[in-house]
Amino acid sequence: MANDFKICDHTSVGILVWRKDELLLIERGVLPTGFAPPAGHVDNHGSYEDAAKAELKEETGLTALNLKLLLKGRVSNICSREDGTYHDWKIYEAETKGKLKRSKRETKQAGWYSKEEIKKLMERTEKYFEGEISEEKWEKNPGIEPVWYDFFKDLDIA
Repeated sequence: MANDFKICDHTSVGILVWRKDELLLIERGVLPTGFAPPAGHVDNHGSYEDAAKAELKEETGLTALNLKLLLKGRVSNICSREDGTYHDWKIYEAETKGKLKRSKRETKQAGWYSKEEIKKLMERTEKYFEGEISEEKWEKNPGIEPVWYDFFKDLDIA
């Protein structure tokens, strides 16, 4: 049975990949706008773990070797899909192999960011939340994707 994923499945997964003291972030090429670790819906991947591995491979070209669950919970966050008002998230940390090769369809860029660079992106998101940055300016020069702002705080990343 084909599933074109127009309706939100309310399940999302994110994957943190560290290289020494730098975190892999992508700038999303599709909604929602912002910088974030590789992430996506579980959809027909089966388990959250399988989805994490698939999303990491799809968005960055990296292969997950080990996954460690760091955080889980329900979050109210917008989605580009119909009925996408919340997601049950699981956030993993992954050891990886392979060479970083970003998806040109799903990302504008991908790279390794220091905690200081992430802090600056978080500050930009705070200004966006406070209305100091317009939607138009956010689209051109975003900070951390809004749903990841609290995850980064909870995980003491920035």
